[in-house]
Amino acid sequence: MIFASFEFLCLFLPLFFAVYFLTPFRYRNWPILVLSWAFYAWWRVDFLLLLVFCTVFTFYVVKYMDHVGPKTRLGTWLLVLGLAGNLGVLAYFKYANFGVGVFNDVRAAAGLPPLAWTEIILPIGLSFYVLQSVSYLTDVWRGTVPITRKLLDYATYKAIFSQLIAGPIVRYAEIKDDLVSRTHTLAQFGLGARRFMIGFCMKVLLADTVALVADAAFALPNPTFADAWTGAIAYTLQLFFDFAGYSAMGIGLALMIGFHFPENFNHPYLSGSIQEFWQRWHMTLSRFLRDYLYISLGGNRGGAFRTYLNLLLTMVIGGFWHGANWTFIIWGFWHGGLLAAHRAWRGVGNGPMPWIVGNVLTMLAAVIGWVVFRAHDVHNAFTMYGGMIGLNGFGLTDALAWQVTADQWWTMVIAIIVVYLPLLGTRLPFFRRPEEMDPLSRALWVIGPLAGFLLCVVLLYSRAAVPFLYFQF
Repeated sequence: MIFASFEFLCLFLPLFFAVYFLTPFRYRNWPILVLSWAFYAWWRVDFLLLLVFCTVFTFYVVKYMDHVGPKTRLGTWLLVLGLAGNLGVLAYFKYANFGVGVFNDVRAAAGLPPLAWTEIILPIGLSFYVLQSVSYLTDVWRGTVPITRKLLDYATYKAIFSQLIAGPIVRYAEIKDDLVSRTHTLAQFGLGARRFMIGFCMKVLLADTVALVADAAFALPNPTFADAWTGAIAYTLQLFFDFAGYSAMGIGLALMIGFHFPENFNHPYLSGSIQEFWQRWHMTLSRFLRDYLYISLGGNRGGAFRTYLNLLLTMVIGGFWHGANWTFIIWGFWHGGLLAAHRAWRGVGNGPMPWIVGNVLTMLAAVIGWVVFRAHDVHNAFTMYGGMIGLNGFGLTDALAWQVTADQWWTMVIAIIVVYLPLLGTRLPFFRRPEEMDPLSRALWVIGPLAGFLLCVVLLYSRAAVPFLYFQF
């Protein structure tokens, strides 16, 4: 079940709100937990048991760690046990197929028969709820967050349906107070609903439309310069509006029931440097990589070379977290190398570039990186790169042109305008706070997302529901 589906809009969501708001407040974590587990079980009932296991296992490991003292020898071993248990589950389900594939490639090169192996299905959302466990274990061990004594509260934190499948990566410290006491007002519910509708429009109107262009371009056997760049730009837009749209929906749904989730995107395509890009893109993952990986590796405390190496390792591991494929490792090396190069550039006294130059270079780097991120395999990526430098000619081929309709071309243009529209800031009335708007702008601020949402609902009748891209990670 995905947010952009009739099952969710017409069945699950009304049922959830009805049960939630009819339940006395002191018991409202129960409907969140039970119905979130039902939401997850809609995909695979058996993998719900894995989520429950990770939840119960981590809760009791942390509880015992707190009992013996986190910084004691036994407490540290319990941290290792908790991390090994969670990361072991992730390693098995996410990386076993990749590992066996690499092993069989080595055997084939040596003239040996492949190892018999049955492909393992990756449980949806596993990467995200494992990272939540890692952050909770580590924060309690570091002493930066108190433990929760109630399994219900911790299980609710792990299971809240609006972030369970694809984030944002919410840390326990960020919503621990909301789990115990949260406010419910009509105004807050309305703000959450508006945020949900905006995210819904980003997904259905923009991401799902330009996705058709990206899919067609990446499927071409010999893309030209125009083909490849059209596909690369389409995917760059698709990924942003798909994932940022999901995050907006998740944040909005949480706000409707009193939870305040952290922001996940801050106009990343307006960045003036690659460092700024990673401060604005998937911010909850960027913070996780910084706080639990980069700093643990030593951060910038070991001199220039060690700092560059830590940046590279952090991004490579971050890339591999996205998926068990050489393409994600290459993508990690690409961004790790860019971050190291940026740090070296600034380290010798160079100031920031003019914004327009920095933005053009940053977006060029991002687009090049997204190609290998999107590609099915390394061969597909280099096929696209070959097209991007003109190895197969320069004009748009009929093979792509006949698949791209006028509305898809216009949607790409509109998406690019939407990306850069925030540069106008408060010069546009609807970017001001509602109390600072004139009556017409305030009316559009309210009615606009609703009208867009209703249009999206109509569009759902004419096309199949498209899964969110980050569901596969």
